[in-house]
Amino acid sequence: MSWFRRRKGTPGRQTERPAAKADLDHLENFVRSRRGVEAFIEPRTTVTETTVMLIAHDGEWTRRRIDGPDGARRFAHRLAIPIYDVRLVGYPQRMRDYNERRKRAAN
Repeated sequence: MSWFRRRKGTPGRQTERPAAKADLDHLENFVRSRRGVEAFIEPRTTVTETTVMLIAHDGEWTRRRIDGPDGARRFAHRLAIPIYDVRLVGYPQRMRDYNERRKRAAN
C-alpha cells in the first residue's frame, strides 16, 4: 500500500480552470462602469487559481478568476486598460486608502 501516490496526468503541467462567463461579465461591467481602471494579475496559489484584480481611480476594486496570466492580458488588451503583475509592482495606495475609508464608514 502506498501512502503517497503521484497525481495522474502530465508531470509538471499545471492546468488553469477556465473563468466562468459570469466572472468575465462582472469584470467587463466593472471596467465599463468606472473610470481609470487598471488590472493587476494575481498569481495562482495552492488554494486559488490565477485571478485578476481591477482597481478604479478611487480605489474601488473587484477580483475574479481568470484564464491564467495570458487570459488576463488578453482581457485587458481587449478592453484597452493597463495591466500589471502584482508580484512586481504591488497594489496601489489608492486601494488601501479605499479599504480604510470603508472600514471607518462601517464603524
